Amino acid sequence: MAKIAVVQMRAETDKKTNLKKILRYISQAARKGAVLCAFPEFMMCYTPSSQSPLELASIAEKIDGEFVLSISKVAKQNSIQVVGTLYEKSPKPNRVYDTSFLVDKNGKVISTYRKIHLYDALGFKESIKLYPGSSITKPVKTSVGKMGMMICYDLRFPEMSRILASSGSEVLVVPSAWVKGKMKEEHWLAINKTRAIENGCYVISPDQVGNIYCGRSIVVDPYGKILLDMKKREGIGIVDISLDEVKQVRQRLPLLRNRRTDIYKDLKI
Repeated sequence: MAKIAVVQMRAETDKKTNLKKILRYISQAARKGAVLCAFPEFMMCYTPSSQSPLELASIAEKIDGEFVLSISKVAKQNSIQVVGTLYEKSPKPNRVYDTSFLVDKNGKVISTYRKIHLYDALGFKESIKLYPGSSITKPVKTSVGKMGMMICYDLRFPEMSRILASSGSEVLVVPSAWVKGKMKEEHWLAINKTRAIENGCYVISPDQVGNIYCGRSIVVDPYGKILLDMKKREGIGIVDISLDEVKQVRQRLPLLRNRRTDIYKDLKI
């Protein structure tokens, strides 16, 4: 069994204020015995619609910048793995990457993922401020299992989680900032459960709460059972996960093995 900490937080517009809160959460998670602390999307800062692309780009950092370095330092001090997110500088002027990163217990960034599906839907257009990544990051070995990294809107594209699962992922970690709206919480719960069931893996989805976001940070086991639902509470949720559960479910319900990839193709009309 491995103890996981999920942070549900309300990000402020000031990244220094958020960083102080993030560092406290990491230390708190370690004191609770967690080996991994997972944060939501946009934890660096809340970006209101009034903020211009130039203003957002001006506060973005490189992956080796002060924001991630501070988190890495506290992760090392507490000997805990951390999944976090940042606005990362991109090659395109006035656009930033929406990037997640994994820090190991020694404070080393061992994996990064830049969000490939931008939320240009339901009245939003992330591409005004964000720049899309160009690849899915390979699963990485961690003390809680082989981890696949996704971000928020990626959940709506089953191809991505399936590729990560078929490539070895036992745990999917999905930092999110799920916007409120008609049926949005129902979609959130259904999609997280579906991604877990169809791939026989854990899905760990920390979410923003407050501002325009739903909350409902969630952890789902490989059979679709919700192990944690943080509702609207800001703070830390703790849950135990086990790779034995992944192995048992995949043996009993061998969806990955029973796929007919030999005949899957687009149909000509």
